Parts: sequence; C-alpha cells; structure tokens
Amino acid sequence: MIYQSYIKRLLDIVVSLLTLILLTPLFIVVAISIKLSSKGDIFFKQTRIGLNGKPFKIYKFRTMDVNPNRELNQTTNADPEVFPLGKVLRRLKIDELPQVFNVLKGDMSIIGPRPCLQQTYNEMPAWARERFNVRPGLSGLAQINGNITLSWEDRWKYDTTYIKKPSLKKDLAIIGKTFLVVLFGEHKFRRAK
Repeated sequence: MIYQSYIKRLLDIVVSLLTLILLTPLFIVVAISIKLSSKGDIFFKQTRIGLNGKPFKIYKFRTMDVNPNRELNQTTNADPEVFPLGKVLRRLKIDELPQVFNVLKGDMSIIGPRPCLQQTYNEMPAWARERFNVRPGLSGLAQINGNITLSWEDRWKYDTTYIKKPSLKKDLAIIGKTFLVVLFGEHKFRRAK
C-alpha cells in the first residue's frame, strides 16, 4: 500500500519532469509539424474519467482534422479524418506524450488503466469500475496485451488484475514491454485465448 500511496506518485512526478525536459525538442518539432500539416489547434483536449470516477481533461497532440460534428468513439488509423502525420503520431504513440502533463498534475500515473470516456464509464459493469480505485495511466496491462485488439471486457479484466497488486517490479515490466509494443505494434502482443 505504501508503494501505491506514496512511492508511485513520487516516481510519477520525477519521471514526468524528466520526460518533459528530455522530450521538449521532440514536442517542438511535433507541434510545428502539426501546425503545417492541418488546420486547427496543436493539442486535442477531451474529458475522461479518472481516479474515483472523477472527470478530468486529457491532453494529446491532435492527429485528426477538426470536425465539430464528429461523434465520440474510438478512433483507429483507418479513420479518414486522421491526417497522414497523425497516422505516424498515433502508430508511435507520440500523440499520447502530452499526457505527461496530466501525470505531473496528478490526474494520471505513468502506469495504470487507461482513462475512458464518460459514455464508456456509464456502460461499464460494476465489477469493472474497480479500475477507478487507482489513477489512470499512460500505459497499462491491457495496453501491453493487445489494447485495441481486445474487447472492452478483456481490457477491464487486465485493468482489475493490475490494481489488485500494484508494485514497482510490475510497473517496470509494463514500461519495458510498452516500448516493444510501440516498436512492433499492438497486434503483435495480443494474447491468444
């Protein structure tokens, strides 16, 4: 419990600060590239559900053309509104990097269940809502085991498995595998049933 309550938060602050310092040049290049690639803001902000079911604003690099009439749903690279640079940013998970600001603010953690939309939260069974007992993460157990190739129920099972016994060792293993997922793609890491 000490790890979850204190050490994990301290590590989140240190890692997010170091990430911001080290990746500032990349952030600048990506921001300029987005501005030159399509019309609209550099960042995309969206309300997600976090710790204890509390809403917060999540930050991402924008990867889609601006469409105010677009319905909220899960997006893939096959979506026609994702512009070409956006496809690269999404494939390499670079679009998610601004979430280190969410980690620094305390809305998120480096590792934990991914934050979801209000609609997903509303439709989620009670057993799956246990995942909101911890801060949502940039990556998590579901993300290294197939992520969007999994059903929502399978993702929630991974999330609830993670929160039962969080540890530094488990978090480091997830971070390591996350790099492999980014390099080789989520579909390569889907577990066979």
